[in-house]
Amino acid sequence: MPSAHTLRSSTLRSVTPWIALAVLGLLVLPWYALPGAGFWSVSWLRLFPAQDTGPALLLAAREGHGWLWPLLLPLGLALLHKRGAPWLIAAGLLGLGYLFAQGFAIDHKGPTLALLGSLGTGGQPGFGLGATMFGTAALAWLSLGLARLGWCRGDAFVVAAIAGIVTLIALFVFLPVLIVLGHALKDEQGAVSLLHFLGRLADSSIWGLDCLTGPQRCGVAWNTLFLALLVGAGTTALGLAFALIAVRTSFRFKPLLRALTVLPIITPPFVIGLALILLFGRSGAVTALLTEWFDIPRSRWIYGLTGVLIAQLLAFTPIAFLVLIGVVQGIAPSLEEAAQTLRANRWTTFRTVTWPLLRPGVANAFLLGFVESLADFGNPLVLGGNFEVLSTKIFFAVVGAAHDQGKAAMLAFVLLAFTLGVFWAQQRWLGQKSYTTMTGKGDAGIAQALPRRVSYLAYGLALPWAAFTIVIYATIVFGGFVKSVGRDHSFTLAHYLSGFSLDWGPHGLQFTGAAWNSFWVTLGVAGVSAPLTAIIGILTAYLLARQNFQGRRAFEFGTLLSFAIPGTVIGVAYVLAFNTPPLEITGTGLILVLCFVFRNMPVGVRAGIASLSQIDKSLDEASLTLGAGTGGTLRRIMLPLLRPAIIAALVYSFVRAMTAVSAVIFLVTAQYNLSTAYIVGRVEAGELGLAIAYSSVLILVMILAIIGIQWLVGERRIGRRASTDQLAHFGAG
Repeated sequence: MPSAHTLRSSTLRSVTPWIALAVLGLLVLPWYALPGAGFWSVSWLRLFPAQDTGPALLLAAREGHGWLWPLLLPLGLALLHKRGAPWLIAAGLLGLGYLFAQGFAIDHKGPTLALLGSLGTGGQPGFGLGATMFGTAALAWLSLGLARLGWCRGDAFVVAAIAGIVTLIALFVFLPVLIVLGHALKDEQGAVSLLHFLGRLADSSIWGLDCLTGPQRCGVAWNTLFLALLVGAGTTALGLAFALIAVRTSFRFKPLLRALTVLPIITPPFVIGLALILLFGRSGAVTALLTEWFDIPRSRWIYGLTGVLIAQLLAFTPIAFLVLIGVVQGIAPSLEEAAQTLRANRWTTFRTVTWPLLRPGVANAFLLGFVESLADFGNPLVLGGNFEVLSTKIFFAVVGAAHDQGKAAMLAFVLLAFTLGVFWAQQRWLGQKSYTTMTGKGDAGIAQALPRRVSYLAYGLALPWAAFTIVIYATIVFGGFVKSVGRDHSFTLAHYLSGFSLDWGPHGLQFTGAAWNSFWVTLGVAGVSAPLTAIIGILTAYLLARQNFQGRRAFEFGTLLSFAIPGTVIGVAYVLAFNTPPLEITGTGLILVLCFVFRNMPVGVRAGIASLSQIDKSLDEASLTLGAGTGGTLRRIMLPLLRPAIIAALVYSFVRAMTAVSAVIFLVTAQYNLSTAYIVGRVEAGELGLAIAYSSVLILVMILAIIGIQWLVGERRIGRRASTDQLAHFGAG
């Protein structure tokens, strides 16, 4: 292990770059975001002729922004870092504290408190590159100071990672949500009233149980909870069935089966709902056949709990599969072979060895399915009918005629309570047991074939669902090649040509189709947000699974917070939080990237935790003992073993950025219009053919992207032997 002197010297040397970064932010880079130039513009290279376009100290001297002068104080404290860790900690705390205090206290019009009027004149826009670099440097000073005091065993990488992720979650998860939820405590006059909040919370439309005693409907909270429990259980069962078939059987069409499990996740949710309506609605194809052949009267059974449940099972089963396939692959065959050596049959081995080791994956898959159902609003909006859930209730409270943000915020509290409850139940079920299956020792065992009853059950669940998925997607593809779905089924390419036509002009190839602009913007936003989501998610999972620090449980729940809030609330929260200084990014592409990163991060976290629970900590300890730092251990040892979790994070975040609608419907602009917003507009205009054609193009693009991600990341190789006898053994099972 490195000595304390070596660690101290290394820490001292590492302070210098962060001091240089703070100086760069104060003296060179533009402190404020340039008007209309975008957050990452390089137009600051000009000689700052306009107001509010220079570095901090230049603005303090030239524009009278005297509130920027005190930023020199934390920089001075950082220069005294050789005197001890408290100086660095003081520099970091003072730098971050004052940076955000003056940012929130002074807006475009000027200081919001009369006391601050003496600090300078005028107002200030949102932070730019200079403020971002200074804040990053201050956070680094704080992290290095805490590491020198021995936090997290003096590991600066771990302290910095925790501090950075906590700061990001605080800014882009807690801050927007708190701003929205603050409206829940206000009455119609804008005054804070706890009694008014409690009266809203006790509304019978939320908690009523009239459905148990009569024909009336139950409260929206019970509807939401019942649906989420069904979806969580259903997606986990289906995902596990697909994972067992993909890993533990010799099924001939495994590639097709795996492709079908991914298809629903790469489809806009309202498109699945539209396909269900085209099949099972009053005028649907299946409904018409049943009426013609069996004289079954037409009905609206697809609208309500049944339809929403089917659509959500289609949409969210791939999430469970992506989590569970890595867990199934990670079970050490030697443990099963040991049970068989003790004369346990296949069923006993599965029940006493395999199933207990699957519990982390099953628990995480259920949690994700449950939370996804809570947050989904696209499927209930299309298929809900009279079956109300909290997400649609919140949506109409925000965009409806009443425009009651307080009611929407109060309903969001209920969703948070449900998420916290299932999170606690998951932890109780897993308990403190160990689920380690991969150690530093070799394991060349052969995975046991599934017991017959498990094999039959997996096939019985997966194959009919796969056939149903094929029918759904055949309907989607069919709708893009006919003139009018449900009316004129003549073949045509007009929908594709309208959206994606190409012409050859005087300047070369031109993208003249109406959908190209939104397509390229969506592809760019997804391409940037996906790797960022995977990096933050896997790093967070490593910290949660491998590090012990105060507040770890609260930190873990914080990573789930944005996942639990409906996308509509997240969208409104981002507009309210980031439309004014200090983080003024509404209308930019950056706000879309940030929304996707912190909305989709929990999938990477849960997949990473599930995989890390199978990897013995002795691998980390051996690497650290040999002198590798935590960063090097994570990069060289952990990441190759976490490839299934990395693929899950990348695939999910990329396709959700391509298909999400609820969270970004309030954030898109004419310049940054996303595919889903464009499709929603076509649906509202009655252009269903173009909407389905665009969805088909997105599906094709995302299939290619998923293949590319799997090729780039590769498979986890654990060194297990395979034989031709194994396939026959599997087939016999």
